[in-house]
Amino acid sequence: MNILITGTCSGIGKGCAEYFLKKGHRVYGFDWKDSTVVDENYTHFCLDIRNKDIYPELPAMNIIVNNAGVQNNDDIDINLKGTISITEHYGIHPEIKSIVMIGSASGHTGSEFPEYAASKGGVLAYTKNVAMRVAKYQATCNSLDFGGVMTELNRPVMENPALWNEIMNLTPLKRWMSVEEAAEWVYFISVTNRFCTGQNILIDGLEAGNCNFIWPEQTN
Repeated sequence: MNILITGTCSGIGKGCAEYFLKKGHRVYGFDWKDSTVVDENYTHFCLDIRNKDIYPELPAMNIIVNNAGVQNNDDIDINLKGTISITEHYGIHPEIKSIVMIGSASGHTGSEFPEYAASKGGVLAYTKNVAMRVAKYQATCNSLDFGGVMTELNRPVMENPALWNEIMNLTPLKRWMSVEEAAEWVYFISVTNRFCTGQNILIDGLEAGNCNFIWPEQTN
């Protein structure tokens, strides 16, 4: 199948590109940086996903993974508007099989930076919009809303022992997801899955659900 993945130079995007390539698919990657993936079945385009005027002509995509994202003043324009632009340009057609949005636990909880949380909340709503429109093609659209993932973007807390201990105290599984695990989830929801659609799937090691029930201790 033809796979389009945005943000393929590092982190989850790179992990997904390598995983799909390992499974024998043809992968097209978009990133504003030069390619870090080397494979005869990988084609890389250096571009800013906000600029629709420079989108390349590609064969019909079967799967799209909207992974490109930032945590800065461009959150809304890249994380949300860029995702919408890529999806509308390459994803709404009869040969599409699945569209995956890389959301965030922040879209559920509102945590992290204001613009980032808002951008990911928009992605969650847009997922449902797209799912309704591609259903006529027997295609699925879901968001995978990860909590902590061991990526370069998260080094500021991963490499700070005090902050890392705080995070682990909030995470019942006491670890974060690896990039490889994230790629496995993307592959499952886009290739193996054929019936789950329009869902915002929270995958965060139960961090968002970490609550303690307060009640007097029972005595017998």
